Amino acid sequence: MQRFSVKSNVPRPSQGRQPNTRGEHVSTQSNIADVDVGDGSDAAETLKKSLAAVPHYAVKNEIKMRITELDSKGNIIKITAGEFLKSDLCQQHGLHPRDLRKIDGGFSNQMPVVLVRPEVILVNLGHIRALIKADLVILFDSPDTKDRIEDSPFVKDLQAKLRMSTSEARGQPYEFRALEAIFLSVVASLHAEMEVLVHFVTKLLAHLEEDINQHKLKEMLQYTKKVSRFESKTLLIRDVFEELLDQDEDLAALYLTEKKEGHARAVDSHDEAEILLEAYMKQVEEIANVVSIVKQQMQSTEDYVNVILGAKRNLLLLFELRIAMGTLGISSGAIIASMYGMNLQNYLEQDPHAFALVSATCVGVSALVFTACARKLRVLARGTT
Repeated sequence: MQRFSVKSNVPRPSQGRQPNTRGEHVSTQSNIADVDVGDGSDAAETLKKSLAAVPHYAVKNEIKMRITELDSKGNIIKITAGEFLKSDLCQQHGLHPRDLRKIDGGFSNQMPVVLVRPEVILVNLGHIRALIKADLVILFDSPDTKDRIEDSPFVKDLQAKLRMSTSEARGQPYEFRALEAIFLSVVASLHAEMEVLVHFVTKLLAHLEEDINQHKLKEMLQYTKKVSRFESKTLLIRDVFEELLDQDEDLAALYLTEKKEGHARAVDSHDEAEILLEAYMKQVEEIANVVSIVKQQMQSTEDYVNVILGAKRNLLLLFELRIAMGTLGISSGAIIASMYGMNLQNYLEQDPHAFALVSATCVGVSALVFTACARKLRVLARGTT
């Protein structure tokens, strides 16, 4: 039995080298130093190549984004773009590493969420990713974003709400004003997207009722997919509100300002938070209902199109059957003519009435066969036997 021993020159932590934490691809070609197999068999060479081909990915400890911080007065105090250590963000804001996945743009197919933690509220809804504290709001964007954050309508509305006094904000604390600005922007974005979809879908359905063509059917397929995706996104956002409203502990924990002042809310004392969430959840539900109605209209139009196409297909089949019946009738009459076309004596060559008689017989047989087939087709079309 051969003995395989793999020697690696990968340094151990005690050698003073730190592991790669930036997530770059690190080849293992230099890490496989030697494979000792005694007689140098083919199996050993295969093992060596396999080990060398296995890529090594270091643990990624950074998150790449652009961070915008707003203070208690709604002023932008810092805009930073680059890579941030996850451990630093967790330590600064009292988060868990798994919480950062909710705002990390590197993860695809992120679900909308509102996470309530002892000192912060983490929000990922629609196009907004934010972290809310009792006196600070942090907005997260892609580092490649070229738009000026100061010119964003959402940021302007957020600043206006954060600059309100407590009396102007109807007694709402800082974190509630930030949440309301976020919810308002998300609902407005959903409503605008819904109006665009409804406009184009309604116009398309009207055209399909008048004329069915391949181009319109392709558009119908595309808009069906868009409406389904939008409905799914809307329902997910609605579910976020529902789940939060079902958790009394999370609702009470939304009062970050009172908690910071040492006056934590009781678990069942969260009327203001519940009213705020219910108001925007109702708007999201209305949008979802409109989309559901549009989707039903598209389904009805699709059924109508299928009926029309089915009727046209049946007409084509009926026309094909009639052609086949005519061909059968003519072929039946042609049998008689083909018999007399053989080079055999039949003693009718000299008869002056033979040609007319045979021709009439051929036409009669053809007409009789066609009539019988047509009658049978009418019976089948009526659904009777």
